[in-house]
Amino acid sequence: QVQLVESGGGLVQPGGSLRLSCAASGSNISIVLMGWYRQAPGNQREWVASITIGGSTKYVDTVKGRFTISRDNAKNTVYLQMNSLKPEDTAVYYCVMAVPGQNYWGQGTQVTVSS
Repeated sequence: QVQLVESGGGLVQPGGSLRLSCAASGSNISIVLMGWYRQAPGNQREWVASITIGGSTKYVDTVKGRFTISRDNAKNTVYLQMNSLKPEDTAVYYCVMAVPGQNYWGQGTQVTVSS
């Protein structure tokens, strides 16, 4: 059984930065893909960024140049560095980790960008 624990959300002013973390617990985990999604009130959950085991990254266009996804394979942890935050980035952010045959989701962490 794999459990994901997220941290790092909070309230930040426009233009500010936050760093989200998501750590997986469990033994013999073969995580092939890690990523982040977000869901704003009234909206569907949307994909934000992903990173492969080899370190290849992809981003949704709205965060390119502002967000950076990274991972520590030894710690089974994925990070999302968010800079130049905008009010439209306000959402609950969820991490996801894919192992062969199954995806695991974090509990979500609230990010609020407001002055």
